[in-house]
Amino acid sequence: MASKRTLRSATRLSGTSVPDLTAVLTSHRSPEGKTIASSQSTAVGQSIEDTATDLLSEPPKKKVKPNLRASTPTKRSTSLPSFDRPAGPHTTNAPLSTPQGSRLVTYTQEVLDSSPSKTGIPRPTTSTSQLLDQACAHLVQADPRLEPLIAKHHCRLFSAEGLAEVIDPFQSLCSSIMAQQVSGAAATSIKNKFIGLFHDSAEKSVSIEKPPFPSPAKVASSEVAFLRKAGLSARKAEYIKGLAEKFVNGELTTAMLINASDEEIVEKLTAVRGLGLWSVQMFACFALKRTDIFSTGTNVHHSSDINGFRLTTQLKAI
Repeated sequence: MASKRTLRSATRLSGTSVPDLTAVLTSHRSPEGKTIASSQSTAVGQSIEDTATDLLSEPPKKKVKPNLRASTPTKRSTSLPSFDRPAGPHTTNAPLSTPQGSRLVTYTQEVLDSSPSKTGIPRPTTSTSQLLDQACAHLVQADPRLEPLIAKHHCRLFSAEGLAEVIDPFQSLCSSIMAQQVSGAAATSIKNKFIGLFHDSAEKSVSIEKPPFPSPAKVASSEVAFLRKAGLSARKAEYIKGLAEKFVNGELTTAMLINASDEEIVEKLTAVRGLGLWSVQMFACFALKRTDIFSTGTNVHHSSDINGFRLTTQLKAI
């Protein structure tokens, strides 16, 4: 039951469906008053050769179980899928959409050709096709008991395919606020009603695709009373309107979320009403796909057993 809660949380934060995401977790309450989950997320993705085979519809190749204990990543074919990009643990690895409809990635050719001292962005240490394998190898090296769990549960969210999915950061942050202190089903209902406020019934009846999430400008220009029609409390409606205003006036931008360090992300977003430390760290992990995120600053059940693992206040460094 707990794993399902984490799956729903990650789905809302990333703004996309991730049916394959599973986690080993313990539930607790955050200072913001909502149910949260401290997880040791474990998973392993299929090899990049198999992914390329599926995409190109070639005859299936024999699958080889990855060597998770290897200290260095397994050699890959030089022929990589088109969505393979440079990546790193302290950078935004997801492509982000802007309110204007464009898409941004961290490692453009201009960034790769410039020095880190000029861009403020660290050099890439891996690629989106190898990021998950390297993370899994590191976890197994830290605690070999994790290997069977990683082998059993595929983590599509951080696989090459998952890292290719475009994220709308405004939508993800709004979804995080909507989901606070309500069930997953209630959060989904509120979000759908919220989207429906900005699309008339005639438009929805002729549209084949799901209506898009409203832009920050549309939300910022709306009255709190109007936003509450989606089922939001007055406080949450104020939070979402305030968040939209920050995107409109430039205090928050997609470029900032691409270029900022982990610490700058936390500093900027926790200054927004309605976004606490836990919400921001989960956004950084599940939406921005920053992989070196592990929230330890909230009130947790510091001693509990999960699938044979005992969590204590003295967390093992991984």
